[in-house]
Amino acid sequence: MTADATTPLSGVRVIEISSFVAVPLAGMTLAQLGCEVIRVDPVGGAADYRRWPLAEGGDSIYWAGLNKGKQSVAVDFRSTAGQDLIRRLICDAGVFITNVVGRQWHSYDTLRQHRPDVIQLEVSGRHDGSTGVDYTVNAGVGFPMVTGPQTEDGPVNHVLPAWDVACGLYAALGITTALRHRDATGTGGHLRLPLEDVALATAGNLSFLTEPMINGSQRPRLGNAIYGQFGQDFTSADGVSFMLVALTPRHFRDLAALTGTTGAVAALADALGVDFDDEGSRYRHRAALTGLFAVWFGDHTADEVAASLASTSILWERYRTFAEAAADERVTANPLFSPLDQPRIGRYLAPGLPVTVNGARSSASPAPALGDDTAAVLTRLGLTPAELEDLRRAGVLR
Repeated sequence: MTADATTPLSGVRVIEISSFVAVPLAGMTLAQLGCEVIRVDPVGGAADYRRWPLAEGGDSIYWAGLNKGKQSVAVDFRSTAGQDLIRRLICDAGVFITNVVGRQWHSYDTLRQHRPDVIQLEVSGRHDGSTGVDYTVNAGVGFPMVTGPQTEDGPVNHVLPAWDVACGLYAALGITTALRHRDATGTGGHLRLPLEDVALATAGNLSFLTEPMINGSQRPRLGNAIYGQFGQDFTSADGVSFMLVALTPRHFRDLAALTGTTGAVAALADALGVDFDDEGSRYRHRAALTGLFAVWFGDHTADEVAASLASTSILWERYRTFAEAAADERVTANPLFSPLDQPRIGRYLAPGLPVTVNGARSSASPAPALGDDTAAVLTRLGLTPAELEDLRRAGVLR
């Protein structure tokens, strides 16, 4: 790949051993930044190779989505010959990312005996080395206890694997900083990134953990309202839901004017002895305010609501399904997306890297099938066709 502003990591080779979300996302992000990323899987595929959703032929749409732009090598992880090949690949590349931890044969201490400046990043479940995945980590941090309707007593999980996503991006950032350090000093490094620590750091940075430490209180469950601000969902006369956020006094005044409640809002403020220019007052009295505003929404169709909101400063959006979002021009006319012919899956609009550099961006490339690049990659290590054939016959390679 020719280096340019949109592929700043061109010339860097990364070996990835992974499954599921965090590390595959890190590898794909690095590939979109210009790295040559080689995903190494066991013969037959890792645990995520057939993960839902599946195309009609049984191939994983999920796997294709998180492995775009990579090369694929399939090797028998259990054989000594397979482990030796993988170790040689890692040391030849010099950069290794994985969430398969605890394997002495590709541990950092083992690898640096063969290449002292190797960079290795390991994603683990928890800082003590115990296991954890996004859904179990999320359960232990506290978010399910404040997610869902106010009337709900038990935990409510959210659909987005937020910690996996954040962890994958932290991992990509960690590799870029380690590369910068190696370029400056000539030394590699061992990076450890526990998934739970990503969640805990985020919860701490956003004050979810700090609030009970300082105030002795914790965030309440609010349904679709927003803590500390006025934000709420409203439903139109024809049953379409909208999310509105009034972050500033101007937003709030526009909302009152739009709904014809300026006088009623002023009277409510006088009766309560509060100033609704203060965001805390808007939050504390959100139920009364929502009752005032909801009448207007219930008297107008979704098209009327959308047209009226578009002429104001209010922050808003209509709730859409994934199918509706996929058909919306924010996808179909967005240069983030480009047509991709993904073998075994089909043709669809695939996102590239969200970051643009001087107006240009890295677009999506197809994901490989398992083992597509085994021969080509290992040939670069010096293996001859005869040696490759012998390894295939022995079951070491796919």
